[in-house]
Amino acid sequence: MKTDENKKLRNRIRGLGFMMYALFILMAGRAMYYQVFLNEWLSEKAISQYEKVDVVSGKRGDIFDASNRKMAVSIDVVSVGVHPKKISDVRTTLNALTDILHVDRRVLSNNLYSSKPFAWIKRQITPKESKMLADLNLPGVILKPEYSRFYPNKFLGAQVVGFCGLDGRGIEGVEYFYNTELQGTEDRVKVLKDALGRRFESEKITVSDSNGNNLILTIDGAIQYITEKAIEEAVVGFSGKSGMAIVMNPRTGGILALAHYPSYNPNAFREYPKRELRSRALTDPFEPGSTMKIFSVAAAIESGICKPTTVFNCENGSFRVGTNVVHDTHSYGMLTVQEIIKYSSNIGAIKVGQAVGAEILYKNLRNFGFGEKTGIDCAGETAGVLAPYTKWRKIDAGTIAFGQGISVSAMQLITATSAIANGGILMKPHLVQAVTDTNGQIIKKIESTPVRRVISYETARTVRQMMKEVITTGGTGMNAALEGYAVCGKTGTAQKTENGSYARGKYVSSFIGFVPADHPEAVILVIVDEPQKKYYGGTVAAPAFKRIAQETLGYLNVAPENIPTRFRVSLEKEGEG
Repeated sequence: MKTDENKKLRNRIRGLGFMMYALFILMAGRAMYYQVFLNEWLSEKAISQYEKVDVVSGKRGDIFDASNRKMAVSIDVVSVGVHPKKISDVRTTLNALTDILHVDRRVLSNNLYSSKPFAWIKRQITPKESKMLADLNLPGVILKPEYSRFYPNKFLGAQVVGFCGLDGRGIEGVEYFYNTELQGTEDRVKVLKDALGRRFESEKITVSDSNGNNLILTIDGAIQYITEKAIEEAVVGFSGKSGMAIVMNPRTGGILALAHYPSYNPNAFREYPKRELRSRALTDPFEPGSTMKIFSVAAAIESGICKPTTVFNCENGSFRVGTNVVHDTHSYGMLTVQEIIKYSSNIGAIKVGQAVGAEILYKNLRNFGFGEKTGIDCAGETAGVLAPYTKWRKIDAGTIAFGQGISVSAMQLITATSAIANGGILMKPHLVQAVTDTNGQIIKKIESTPVRRVISYETARTVRQMMKEVITTGGTGMNAALEGYAVCGKTGTAQKTENGSYARGKYVSSFIGFVPADHPEAVILVIVDEPQKKYYGGTVAAPAFKRIAQETLGYLNVAPENIPTRFRVSLEKEGEG
């Protein structure tokens, strides 16, 4: 009996030994299989346990003005995020982040207890906050390097440059329009981590030109500053609601200055109303008033219907068209086309518009670019409103001729005026003259782009001569006269519309002109919305034009002309139009 039990025990031991031997052979074979045939796969698997790949965006390109002054740059910052599952002590982490970052405790708590693998806590923290968190070295809390957009000149050129959001993408201005050029490409970065998930070494997988390209604007910071100060003075001085001013090179279409008041600081854009963030010179249409008369007269001369000496009866200041009565600020009798522009007669403009006819007037105004976008390199541009002539009423050809029943943008108005200044060529306006790489080498040059010839050189010269008279004694633009330079200009005073009718006591005052008259270096437009003390364009906007013109010509080193007859004009002299 005992022998049988011993025999069974030996058999069990042998069986167990066989099983152990077979298991050993199996394990050895399996190990050999992995070592020989799956060696590369195993290596990658092991590396993946402590090696991660992060995606890092390159630095956004800088924006420079025409004189190489920095208008927008990117600076290094740090943002805070958490991996909730890697937080060892939630309460300690919650208290530390609340005390240092001053974030909402309830929102922070939700993020720390979240089932998500990652959550942002605060973007772009201060250096002091970054150092305090780094010293604590909290598990699960990461400090991620990023870039923040900074605008060193604050308010200067804010609507032109625009701004970026937290993700580094442009939201307004050229920051938005040229976002693809400015934005850096993404780099894949290999990050090594220890058992606790802490980084201890990293290297770039791809070493490329990941930084974005730079922009060089046509805007000149000095002229921009001159223009901003002048429009601020005009708006504040006449208790206006707002204002804008543009300076343009008529030969190239380059915008030398584009100013708004009130403006904003793009470093703190969230603190300002949305209406102040957009470039209203592009986005907001308005009735131009008497500045439109120069284009109506240009149509009349170009079509051969009128000459500067052609005479019209201005009806002693009151003229009925159907059921409507149009008035002039003064009672004029017989005026030449030249005098209609000089004295800014509405009735005279109506007579010119009627003589030209709806079809010819419409086609000429469209030729000047009204009713269509200019194509400027900035988003949000309006096309304005110029209805087809087939839909015009009997009075429309007349009222449109003096700037009612049509709406334009400030950019359209200055672009069309530049065509008169440069001899008849409509130029496409632009804000950027070149794109450069990180080394400052030009990789794309924005060439001047002629759109079309709108009037002949002779017609342009004739209209320029008439615009000179606006600045002389008796003209509505006398307050724009400069010592040493001949000036071409036109005043505008337009009553604003509200709910389909003209609002009592609300006006848009404007002045458009260029200097020097015969060889223009700058076309300048000044617009003041709802001035309170006085509202004629010659009184409100012309002095601001004068200041911009005088200081800009000095900055550009344009020598004074030899003008035979010089005269001074008192700023108290009332200009109308």
